[in-house]
Amino acid sequence: MAWHRRNFLAEVVIPSLFTKRSGERITPRFPKVEPGQFSITWIGHASFLIQTHERNILIDPNWAKWLKVIKRLKQPGIELHHLPDIDVVLVTHAHFDHLDRRTLRRIASDQPIVVPVGVGNLVHDLGFNIVHELDYWQTVELDSLKISLTPCHHWGARFLADLHRGFGGFVLEAGGRSIFHCGDSAYFPGFAEIGERHEIEIALLPIGAYDPPSGREVHMNPEEAVQAFLELRAKKLVPMHYGTFRLGYEPLDEPLARLLSRARGAGIHDDVLVMTEGQPVLV
Repeated sequence: MAWHRRNFLAEVVIPSLFTKRSGERITPRFPKVEPGQFSITWIGHASFLIQTHERNILIDPNWAKWLKVIKRLKQPGIELHHLPDIDVVLVTHAHFDHLDRRTLRRIASDQPIVVPVGVGNLVHDLGFNIVHELDYWQTVELDSLKISLTPCHHWGARFLADLHRGFGGFVLEAGGRSIFHCGDSAYFPGFAEIGERHEIEIALLPIGAYDPPSGREVHMNPEEAVQAFLELRAKKLVPMHYGTFRLGYEPLDEPLARLLSRARGAGIHDDVLVMTEGQPVLV
């Protein structure tokens, strides 16, 4: 087992304690979003603010400085109090780096939250007015916004004994356009089916934590993210889930370098949108 071959505590966790957090918290200037446009702001890790003409959507919000003993090594791109009013929150699964109860409690203001089946009891008491639990391929509609849960290859337990919790990604559709937030996933053949069921325009895909201490294959590496992008038949790839927390042995800067190298080889370099935390991009 990988646990015995290498020492994650000595190689990653302890050195991280002595690493200064990088990044700046920017006072954002959110653009005016016209009908048919999206504004995307990467907060860091898997956290995104997605804005349409009518809605502000927050996905996997996490402003935590620590995941238990794992230190956050890059500041969130913006301060939480600089967020606009949030209309709906999406959480892809119950892992601590995606579902941070303290962050969610600060965000909750009587709006809906959407989670996979089995995750609702973790957020019921935080201040949301309704909890939508979705199974794969199910959709909830909030006026002109459609939110669908998609499969992935991961696992959903927050602790050792709660294996019943669901996990997945989300497709957001509004104004004839779409964004796919993959959540966490290893590469699996299901990306092609997602691309067949939904016309994906912008794909937010994880590229880090592919060398975990457990040795389990539950996160894509950068080359697999490119393959997933191609099978989704998406138009734009936005990398995420790297550079914030060291959840694997790989260096923080390795995932993006490998992604860009593979993208050049696959002829899709111009289709990759590398975002800076806290800086909105209008698409």
